[in-house]
Amino acid sequence: MTTYGTNPSSSFGGTNVEYLSREKARIKSGLGTRRPWKQMFNLRSIDFPHGVSDAFSRIRTNVGYFRMNYVIIMLFILFLSLLWSPISLIVFVVMMAAWLFLYFLRDEPLVIFHRTIGDRALLVVLFIVTIVLLLLTGVTWNILSSILIGLVVVVVHAALRNTDDLSLDEEAGDFFLSS
Repeated sequence: MTTYGTNPSSSFGGTNVEYLSREKARIKSGLGTRRPWKQMFNLRSIDFPHGVSDAFSRIRTNVGYFRMNYVIIMLFILFLSLLWSPISLIVFVVMMAAWLFLYFLRDEPLVIFHRTIGDRALLVVLFIVTIVLLLLTGVTWNILSSILIGLVVVVVHAALRNTDDLSLDEEAGDFFLSS
């Protein structure tokens, strides 16, 4: 029997190794949409908006551009608020894994029972399930206050961060229109 052209690792669970390396590459590419923190917190780009319409324009542009960074900030604030509740922290970590694999790192559309689930519907369902499961653990005020604090931090940064130095690509600019 000839083994010409075969991969020796495939005979010892090579499919598992290949699967893990593919998933590792997907995680790296999915989290790669995060913008550099130095660019986000560039002190030269912080100034007050010229009016309400300028502030809303900045918020829209910055949220589209720094979307993954803002999600990380909000999740970090929520994580800090749950440190003193171990059951809630476990639920939070499980839901973060669900978010990563079902929403952020998907390459193909999600199909359940031969029906394609859209990104908006998945976003709403994941958000509701996450909040309901965390609220069932008895940390309602921690969650509500951390979400409020996270939203304030994101909106203040997005309003104060000047958008002149951002090269907004098509995907980030049309986030609110297409999602």
